[in-house]
Amino acid sequence: MESFSLILAIVVVTALAFDFTNGFHDTANAMATTISTGALKPKVAVAMSAVLNLVGAFLSVEVANTISKGLVDEAGIRPEVIFAALVGAILWNLLTWLVGLPSSSSHALMGGLIGATVASAGFGAVHGDVLVTKVLIPAIAAPLVAGLAAMFATRLTYRMNRKVADSKSSEKGYRAGQIASAGLVSLAHGTNDAQKTMGIITLALVAGGALAPDSDPPMWVIVSAGVAIALGTYLGGWRIIRTMGKGLTDLQPQQGFVAQTSAATVILASSHLGFSLSTTHSVSGSVMGAGLGRKGGVVRWSTATRMFVAWGLTLPAAAIVAAIAEWVCGFGSWGTALVAVFLVTSSAAIWKISRREVIDHTNVNDTDDTGGAGASEEQSGVVTAAMAAVAPPPSGLVAEELSATIPAPTDPMAPPAKTTV
Repeated sequence: MESFSLILAIVVVTALAFDFTNGFHDTANAMATTISTGALKPKVAVAMSAVLNLVGAFLSVEVANTISKGLVDEAGIRPEVIFAALVGAILWNLLTWLVGLPSSSSHALMGGLIGATVASAGFGAVHGDVLVTKVLIPAIAAPLVAGLAAMFATRLTYRMNRKVADSKSSEKGYRAGQIASAGLVSLAHGTNDAQKTMGIITLALVAGGALAPDSDPPMWVIVSAGVAIALGTYLGGWRIIRTMGKGLTDLQPQQGFVAQTSAATVILASSHLGFSLSTTHSVSGSVMGAGLGRKGGVVRWSTATRMFVAWGLTLPAAAIVAAIAEWVCGFGSWGTALVAVFLVTSSAAIWKISRREVIDHTNVNDTDDTGGAGASEEQSGVVTAAMAAVAPPPSGLVAEELSATIPAPTDPMAPPAKTTV
């Protein structure tokens, strides 16, 4: 068993706390569409997702090795640096959960680690080639690939089923398929996101001298990371589930099945290659692609725009908070204690604010003004409304439309016209 110092124990506990927030922050990735289409009851969905997240944590360690061995220089990292990185990641996760935005827990962790490392050892300690090839490029490519695949697959699905007489039987079949595909996304999430915490704990153990450099994650690290993300998943990030399931678009079972299958394929392929992929980006892209793939389908771009802004801010925001935390930790034990108190206090304050409007399994499918059915101005889509406004009427109705909309000139001295009731 590895020898532990106090700071190393604090880092491990904080890493598992991040893993817990990752679980409830990303539950929407697997189960939002399944819940919104009624394929599964909310509590059943999150329980299923939790179990499969735990199973997925044992399937691979490639992503963990990318983080623990590839992104930053192990030689220049102290446990305090990793603690500061986790502070930045946790606070960003909680803030975006509070406002219901599906941002990337993965990029929050990457940003925190980069910011704390730069503050401690300078830019030279960050491996820029790994950052570009295994973090930034997948961040851009994943939602595009998943979105395009989902859009074309949705169109193909509806084309293949247009002659099906019993639409209810077809939808029932797609709901069953959606449950299977949701399970696949949960499994993929465990293979990718649980490994990030494994990697960060392994990096801390190497930095603290408890493990030899280039070591793979010990079994107790794999088990604890899997359990932490499963517990967080079971609690359910209901705010983000509402945004993902109802805020971006209105999905039918066919679209939900296609969106989840496309996302799972991208995530599993990336995990196999060791890419630190954002499951949030992949699933969000596939949901939007599925929304655009159905004739008359709409993506609510106001919600999507807020989400894109959050994506762009994730890396730098987590990096800045982590860099400040690392600077404070540099003052010694009292600085580290101060950062720990700040983390606990801020987390408690965010949770208390969230209690002002409780969103849970009982009302997760209710619509609101931020993205559900209340967003009436986007129901027909911006492009559709603009086209309707400028399109000419049918030729046979031009004169009738003009006579109905343009009143004839009237004599100001004439008596008022009689009104027939």
